[in-house]
Amino acid sequence: MPHLDPTEKQIVFKIVYFGPGMSGKTTNLRYIHKVLTNKYKGEMLVLDTEKERTLFFDFFPVSLGTIQGYSLKFHLYTIPGQIFYEASRKILLVGAEGVVFVADSSADRLRDNTEMFMAMNENLRSQGIDPSSFPVVLQYNKRDCNPRLSIGEIERELGLENIPVTESIAIEGKGVMKTLQVISKEIISRFQIS
Repeated sequence: MPHLDPTEKQIVFKIVYFGPGMSGKTTNLRYIHKVLTNKYKGEMLVLDTEKERTLFFDFFPVSLGTIQGYSLKFHLYTIPGQIFYEASRKILLVGAEGVVFVADSSADRLRDNTEMFMAMNENLRSQGIDPSSFPVVLQYNKRDCNPRLSIGEIERELGLENIPVTESIAIEGKGVMKTLQVISKEIISRFQIS
C-alpha cells in the first residue's frame, strides 16, 4: 500500500529494480537520475557496504498528474543482485508497489534470470503478496549483446502470461524511460482500482 502524506498532499509509491547481478539495475537508475530535471528529483543515495551496493532516489513524475488532489512521488531502489544477498533483497521488497525485473539478455544468462525471478516471487509470497497480481515489468536489458535471448524466452521458461515486457540498452539509455513509464502506469492503474 502506498504511503499517503496528507500534510504534503502526496502519494508515495516504491519501485524496486530487481534482477541478477550485473544485469543493469544500477545503470537504469543512474540514467533515470541523470536525465530527470533537478526540480523533480531528489539526491541519489548510494549505500555501499564491503560487497554490495544499493541505490535510492525519489522523483515527482509531472506527466502522471495527480490523484484526487494528491501529487505522485516515486521512490526508486535497486537490490544487490548477487545470490548471497537474499536477506537484503527481501528487506528492500517490503512495501514495494511494483518491480522492474531487469533481465540480462546474454544468451548464457537464462538460468540466472529465471532463478532470480523465482527468488523474487518467493520473497513476495513470504510477505503475503500474490506475485501473479503484483505489478512487474520484465525488462530485457543489454539488447545489443550477441548471442542474446529472444523476447519471450524468459516468459516461456517461467510460464508467465500477460506480463508487460520492454527492451533496453541501459548503458545508452535506450528503453530505460519507457520501462519506468510502463511500471508507473501499472502501479497507478492498480492503485486506482483498489
